[in-house]
Amino acid sequence: MWALGAWVLLGAVCAGSAQLQFNAIKSVEKTICNKTVILPCIVTNLAQKGIRAMFVKWKLEKNEFFSFDGSTEETHRNKNFSSAVLESVQNLSLGSASLSISKTQAVPGNYSCEVTESNREGETVIELIYRVEPWFPQVESIFIILFLVCAILFYWIQLGVTVSKGTTFQENIGLILAGIIISVVAVVGFILLVLDGFEPKNQAGLGLIVLPAVILVPLQYFLLKIVFKNNLLLFEILVVVLESLGYLIAVIGFALCITACPPKNGAVVIAGLAIMALMAVVGLIYMIALGSCKKDQPPKKAVEEPLNDAKGVMLE
Repeated sequence: MWALGAWVLLGAVCAGSAQLQFNAIKSVEKTICNKTVILPCIVTNLAQKGIRAMFVKWKLEKNEFFSFDGSTEETHRNKNFSSAVLESVQNLSLGSASLSISKTQAVPGNYSCEVTESNREGETVIELIYRVEPWFPQVESIFIILFLVCAILFYWIQLGVTVSKGTTFQENIGLILAGIIISVVAVVGFILLVLDGFEPKNQAGLGLIVLPAVILVPLQYFLLKIVFKNNLLLFEILVVVLESLGYLIAVIGFALCITACPPKNGAVVIAGLAIMALMAVVGLIYMIALGSCKKDQPPKKAVEEPLNDAKGVMLE
């Protein structure tokens, strides 16, 4: 009886030794920033550790799409997975049968890796999950949108103050049309930016937010010029210069972010737009405070005429 038990135990041990074992990796994630996806497949108990004794097969939902024959070192792949390659053929003898696939061809689903070493074989299953997320972190997107909205909003308030102080019909039409254009373009940019993904539409969204913002710089100059009757002082010129600097910083940030995923210089874009919004606030306060003072001052001629009349009476 004991002999039968020993034989069963020995058979179980031998059967176990014929089964290849893998690192337990249940799933991997694909994000918008991945250029390639690595599907891990690591064998932990190879015996011969030679490529020629190995055969690797990958399947998606039980449909084979890739195989590698170590004895001939030949690779076969499905045309829908033309980018699929072993991550490292040299490391195959060490147990690494991981597969690299381009982001566009790596379809979410359950992938199975089958590895054979002579008369031993094994299989592991890895789920590929696509994690949907926006290009910019949510906080950065909020600040980018917020500061440009503030800059545009304060422009409209400045325009209202300017109109109240008296402007020509042509000036009103031009300033209103410019405000409408920058507002509409900005809204389109906001929508494209916050869409999930890192695609040309997202890059175009950031471009529509940053690049047309240059319109706000000459508009700030014209509003100040109208309010102060073409007599711009050093402070008014400084406001326009600083707003131009803010725009330049935003454009530099845009150039640094446009091809990066995740964007590492979103703070530069935010800083530039923040300076533009701040200068719009300063311009508005200055326009209300000092613009009203200038309006209340009586014209120079109106003061001189009574004085001249008084002098004439005294001479008589």
